Amino acid sequence: MTETKQDTVQKPVNKKVSVPSPIIIIFFILILTAIATYIIPAGVFDRVKDASSGRMVVDPNTFHFIARHPASFFDVFKAVPRGVKSASSIVGFLMIIGGSLNVMAATGAIEGALGHVVTKVKGREMLMIPVLLTIMTCLSAFAGCSEEYIAFVPLIMAVCYALGFDSIVAVAMPLAAVSGGYGAGVTNAFTVGVAQSISGLPMFSGIELRLVMLVALIVINVSYTLWYARKIKKNPEKSYTYDYDQIIKENMDLTAYEGEDKFMTGRQKVIMGGFVITIAVILVGVVKYGFYMDELAALFLMMGVFAGIVGRLSINEFANAFIGGVKNMAMPCMMVSLCKGVTLLMGDSKILDTIIHYLAGGLNMFPQSLLGFGMFIVQDVFNLVVPSGSGQAAITMPIMAPLADLVGMTRQSAVLAFQMGDAFTNMVTPASGTTMTVLTVAGIPLRRWWKFAFPLLGLEWIFAFVVMWYATITKIGPF
Repeated sequence: MTETKQDTVQKPVNKKVSVPSPIIIIFFILILTAIATYIIPAGVFDRVKDASSGRMVVDPNTFHFIARHPASFFDVFKAVPRGVKSASSIVGFLMIIGGSLNVMAATGAIEGALGHVVTKVKGREMLMIPVLLTIMTCLSAFAGCSEEYIAFVPLIMAVCYALGFDSIVAVAMPLAAVSGGYGAGVTNAFTVGVAQSISGLPMFSGIELRLVMLVALIVINVSYTLWYARKIKKNPEKSYTYDYDQIIKENMDLTAYEGEDKFMTGRQKVIMGGFVITIAVILVGVVKYGFYMDELAALFLMMGVFAGIVGRLSINEFANAFIGGVKNMAMPCMMVSLCKGVTLLMGDSKILDTIIHYLAGGLNMFPQSLLGFGMFIVQDVFNLVVPSGSGQAAITMPIMAPLADLVGMTRQSAVLAFQMGDAFTNMVTPASGTTMTVLTVAGIPLRRWWKFAFPLLGLEWIFAFVVMWYATITKIGPF
């Protein structure tokens, strides 16, 4: 009996890409930094007090080389506890926010809200994309949501298949949401909050521009995803994952996701309302009253307690959820501490100013109006290796903030370069745990995803060029 072509088709294999843990990467950078103290000449700038901000900044005309102060073998390991101690305020801030958000997640409010939205737009195919993408982008921009979306990938895939889309559209919504939300970073404590704290800027200052950026990035990501979705709706065979989807969707069952109010209870709606109010209070507090880490952590803690009470969590359930959130922040907190250790090692060895001096020389090759975009490129390339937002802020902002002073940019512009550089390449780098996990859950090979993601990354780069050009020529502040 002759086998048909269909009988011989085997399921495509999605090969996993193995990458080192971010902790290993940062510790490797720590070791390289120690080695660099024997290679890079020691040098210093004189610091002067800036009259407008009252902050000590480098005097660009005073760089001079001094005797070497190389790091010893013992200094490398001592840098780790010193980094933990030095970064204690940021670490505590991240732990409280992580715990509070996990309490809200434990009530099922976030899952219920997203699930409710998905089922409500069933039958209105094209409406699902802008609604769901906008909601998730805002959650990423305001609360730093990222890994939380992984649990929704099977649900979104099932609905996308039922509505005539493919798996690319399904994973585009969470991954584009993280890219756009983190790129705008409106009140994202894990990226903008950490970067501004290190740079000596008021917490979440410059929020007006970031709100405009949020709207623009939503428009870009929604428009591109809708373009692809319409193409697939019209001709499914144009899907980048058509062969994979034919096998996977046979086992999908939408009946498990039906029911108008199944995903969101009244209590969960109240909890989400409390979350929205908390974000509103943060916006007002930051803009009008100068709220900083203590106030913001207190507000998130209040929100967590409110969610636990409304969600009827027992005392032990609340405590376990909070501690679980703190555990989830262990890696970001350790990365911030390790990166702070790297900075301390560079500072003690007097090579930090030398690095700033040479980077300034490199950036000076750009026209004045393009200095910000040059800084963005540096951050975006660095993010390919270290995709952790808080970790990247901790290791690059101690260099980029004074570098901005040196080349005539504002530190706010340096933060903008960081937040977009941290966000956009997360969609394509194999080092991103969220991206690789989402693709694995969806059964999409990285190369297939790249066919969709790289054109979108190009659009986001154009957006970054415009933003950094504007920020540089207007010298956007606070400074």
